[in-house]
Amino acid sequence: MGLRLLNEYGDPFPWSVQKDGLTTLFSFMKVHKYPPSLLYMCITVGPGLLGLALLENVHNRVTGVLRTYGRTAFFYYTIHWYVLHTLRMIVFFAAGHTMTEADKSLQTLPMRFVLPGEGGYNLGVVYLIWIAVVASLYPLCRWYDAYKTAHKEQWWLSYL
Repeated sequence: MGLRLLNEYGDPFPWSVQKDGLTTLFSFMKVHKYPPSLLYMCITVGPGLLGLALLENVHNRVTGVLRTYGRTAFFYYTIHWYVLHTLRMIVFFAAGHTMTEADKSLQTLPMRFVLPGEGGYNLGVVYLIWIAVVASLYPLCRWYDAYKTAHKEQWWLSYL
């Protein structure tokens, strides 16, 4: 916070006093990811580390779920990537697109399947899909966490 108050170092774009306090706060909090900014790292990683420190000794259902995802982060990431891309292909073909169109869209960069309406879904639908995928993968992550815990002799499991 001190670095941001100085307005000299840590972010390439200075903050400024605005017409009211809330807008000034937004200007103060607006730090940039690109180019890499020290203040961006402080404002994103800092609260995460503080949250971890505060929640370390809290044990309830919510922290149990979060702990499961935390212990299986790379496993979850890998599985969810394949699930989302499979869903994307299902939606693509269910919308009436052909394999020829799929081949054509895969030859462009970035490789993508065109979603309904050529623009995709609204944010509410995206959030519902996101919640559904995260929730549906929880039992698999819980199983993997238990498997990994029970098989500590398998050194390679620590990498997944």
